Amino acid sequence: MKAWSMRELALAAVFAVGGPIVASAQDMQAGSVTGLPVPRYVSLKTDRVNLREGPSKEHRTRWVYQRAGLPVEVTAEFETWRRVRDADGAEGWVLHSLLSGRRTALIAPWSKNKEENFPMRSAAGEDGAVVAKLQPGVIANVGSCANTWCRVSVGSINGYIRQERLWGVYPNEKVD
Repeated sequence: MKAWSMRELALAAVFAVGGPIVASAQDMQAGSVTGLPVPRYVSLKTDRVNLREGPSKEHRTRWVYQRAGLPVEVTAEFETWRRVRDADGAEGWVLHSLLSGRRTALIAPWSKNKEENFPMRSAAGEDGAVVAKLQPGVIANVGSCANTWCRVSVGSINGYIRQERLWGVYPNEKVD
């Protein structure tokens, strides 16, 4: 199976409330400010990030994120502001300086069973030894993704997890 780059991405799953919404590669464009692909995943730099109704500090704060490293999806750019969507489907505007290009992902945030665990393996494949079991909502640092598996780390533990179990990486996206 071919691993797709961001620009070649055939399908990008955008998880909103109720399940995946599929956006085609034709929907991905260069951002009007940065020239980077839109949509794209980034993460929050700090433990306090205001999600605003519009692209200025005069707009009302809808939500305050309090989790550095949380992945969000950039869906638009306007001057120093980025419209983002989180794993729950909430959308709003964030000042670009509060975002990082560091790739992170949430482990299966759509899972209704909070007791469910997802295996992190020693190698990219079902035959790799389980090195950790990750609960839904855990933030993992994404090192790389290829062939439906991603190399991730949580704290000092490194391993591989199926790409489909992550929110913060597009299906078949190749991450280097």
